[in-house]
Amino acid sequence: MTKLSIDEIKKKIGEILGWNFENNQIGKEFQLKDFAEALKFANKVGEFSEEMNHHPDIFIHSWNKVKITVSTHSEGGVTDKDFKLADKINNIK
Repeated sequence: MTKLSIDEIKKKIGEILGWNFENNQIGKEFQLKDFAEALKFANKVGEFSEEMNHHPDIFIHSWNKVKITVSTHSEGGVTDKDFKLADKINNIK
C-alpha cells in the first residue's frame, strides 16, 4: 500500500459517508442504541479488521458511542486500505 496524497484523501473522504480526515488518519463517530449495541458494533469492527489484518483504534465512550480512527502505520498515513476498512465499517448492520 502506498500513502495517499492530501488531495487524494480529500477526494476519497468526500465519497465515504460521515468520515473525516485529521491528525493524519480518517475517523468517524458512531452513536448506537445502548452500551450493548456499542460493544456488538466494536466486535464486528474487530472481525473485519482481523480478516483484513488492518486494525483501527476503537474508543467506546458515553455508554453508546464508538469512535473509530484508522491509518496505515507502516506507510505513515492514510492508504486505500484505510478507505476499504472504513467502507466495510459503514456497512455493518
